[in-house]
Amino acid sequence: MEMQIVTVNILFFGITKDLAGKQRMQMQLPAKSTVADFKKALYHAHPALISMNSMAVAVNSEYAFDDQLIEENDEIALIPPVSGG
Repeated sequence: MEMQIVTVNILFFGITKDLAGKQRMQMQLPAKSTVADFKKALYHAHPALISMNSMAVAVNSEYAFDDQLIEENDEIALIPPVSGG
């Protein structure tokens, strides 16, 4: 049986854009992957992002938790911590 694959679109913002060296990319993941699975694959592809342990992940413009399932053509945004003062 052939493994099902989904393709997602990733948007990088702030420092995540600098660490990844790009503003956007596509990634393929096994079907039924979660946000946690996505993060593991992302860290494997871009190890510099491991330092961003407090970045938020949004799927289709909604903040997402690690157990959320990722679907074909989802848009995943990586949002660094916001600081200010």
